[in-house]
Amino acid sequence: MPSCGFIAAVDTELLKTFLEVSRTRHFGQAAKNLFLTQSAVSARIHLLEETIGAPLFTRARNDIQLTPTGQRLLRHAESIVNAWNRARQEVSVQEEARSLLAIGGVPTLWDTVLQEWIHTLYREVPDIALSAEVHTSDVLLRRLRDGTLDIAFMFEPPQVAELAFNEIANIRLVMISSRARQTAAEAVGDGYVFVDWGTSFAIAHANHFPDMPSPVFRTGLGRVAHAFIRDCGGAAYLAEAMISDEIQAGRLSLVEDAPVIDRIAYTVYPTNNDRQEILKRALSYFPNMPTIDAVAD
Repeated sequence: MPSCGFIAAVDTELLKTFLEVSRTRHFGQAAKNLFLTQSAVSARIHLLEETIGAPLFTRARNDIQLTPTGQRLLRHAESIVNAWNRARQEVSVQEEARSLLAIGGVPTLWDTVLQEWIHTLYREVPDIALSAEVHTSDVLLRRLRDGTLDIAFMFEPPQVAELAFNEIANIRLVMISSRARQTAAEAVGDGYVFVDWGTSFAIAHANHFPDMPSPVFRTGLGRVAHAFIRDCGGAAYLAEAMISDEIQAGRLSLVEDAPVIDRIAYTVYPTNNDRQEILKRALSYFPNMPTIDAVAD
């Protein structure tokens, strides 16, 4: 495998093409997504393979897979492309006398607290340029460590020396149903939608409902479950803040005997981050946040 310096010298467009083929596992679809011809995509991958000195994909009919070399390159390619994008953004916003704040969060937190916070920052802090991403916790941690994110929001905090975390919010999850006066046993037994609110939630849910049948629908997005239930009926655990108005209006019903499951959300950031003042300023606008001062200097 070539050195990091050797990889960094590769045209980022080649790496972007490699990442798109890796994601789609299809040269034709990658070409459409990149607005290129399929022959151009093939030529870029061939040039990258020549530069690396090894094949990156195995090519069988309707079955394109990464080789071991391709697997090893994948993370480096992501880091290089993300770092280049971050550099371009920072140069651009600095010319406009603004500071870039790159934010990431797991999907279910965008559903609950992050979307409103981003809107507040846009209105109240015009000298901060915002970049927002939605990823799994693993990807968020990787981007924090390679410097392409300033701050991330997730449920399970990491135990990593170079990353610090603080409690940011308590997400109160309640079971709701499109049918009035349902019991919890009835709700999980007919038309139930399972929302992935993280590992701790899944464990607590399994303990509360060990014998429930398979749900009719699974999703990692609270808003998707919410829309599904409104249109198709059913029940699910959703953040209380998402559905309180609909419960008051009678459009959804609280399943009274279902246990409330609380989830603690955390903000995670590098301990050596030189953006502490920007982070403190941004977090001061976070709704109902009592621990802003805990962000380390």
